[in-house]
Amino acid sequence: MDAEFLDDITLDLGGGSEIALTLILSLMMFAVALGLRTEHFRFFKDNPKVYLAGVLAQIIGLPALTVLICYLTTPPASVALGMILIACCPGGNSSNLLALFGRANTALSVSLTATSSLVAAFITPISIILWSRLYTPTRELLTEINLDTVSFLINTLLILALPLCLGMLIAHFAPKISEKLQKPLSLIAGLGLIVIIVSACLQYMPVFFQLGIAIFALVIFHNGLAFLMGYLAGVFSGADIPSRRALTFEVGIQNAGLGIVILLTQLGGLGGAGVVAGLWGTWHLIAGLLLVGLFRFNDRTRLHV
Repeated sequence: MDAEFLDDITLDLGGGSEIALTLILSLMMFAVALGLRTEHFRFFKDNPKVYLAGVLAQIIGLPALTVLICYLTTPPASVALGMILIACCPGGNSSNLLALFGRANTALSVSLTATSSLVAAFITPISIILWSRLYTPTRELLTEINLDTVSFLINTLLILALPLCLGMLIAHFAPKISEKLQKPLSLIAGLGLIVIIVSACLQYMPVFFQLGIAIFALVIFHNGLAFLMGYLAGVFSGADIPSRRALTFEVGIQNAGLGIVILLTQLGGLGGAGVVAGLWGTWHLIAGLLLVGLFRFNDRTRLHV
């Protein structure tokens, strides 16, 4: 692969951006918690087999698949770290919208997104360290950058879990206040994240143009297998077609924004990892829309048979 130079590049936005990103990440988790409701987790009771298949595919299946892909394709260490980082992130909220457009089981999609967002506050930092240790180049890379594992876990848990718990308490004891706060805070966090990511892309555009086709192909391949894993989780759990589609979107659409923030604030902004996270965040939406078209085409075809 012609991108070994990425291991030597770090993304540094300067100007207090690390503090801003940390605040945005905490605000994101707080806003997510404000929107959590008991009914979002009803599939745990109504259809536990399909629900658990989706949860396990996201939390264990995708990171394990990613490590296997890394061993098969041997990407540069920072690129592999980016792949593992994204695989350990929770599902993205855009999966719910794609599920709606793709005539999937939207309620199941919302349930899985809520679950992964809740679990992410406690599991994501541990998962990143665990799965990164299983691939030799990323394990060596974390040693080279002198990552303090204990400090990383504590800092990330505080940034993610503390605002999540606070938001859940407000949602439980003051639901009317949480309803008023959730949408504007989500919008502020989302816009802030977009501004920082766009500025980073503009600043490091020359680096992106040096990548070659290999990195782009790897991201597409990785994301394609993630979608496939979600679909197969639905098949093996005996899910109906709308629920299979929901699982497809949930495993294939990851919260790349969260991954980018963790990378820039906690992992030193490693260049290859940043490129993978950025490309994934763009491509998974394109791929998701293509799947929406495919699903709707299949529906029309069945109606005319």
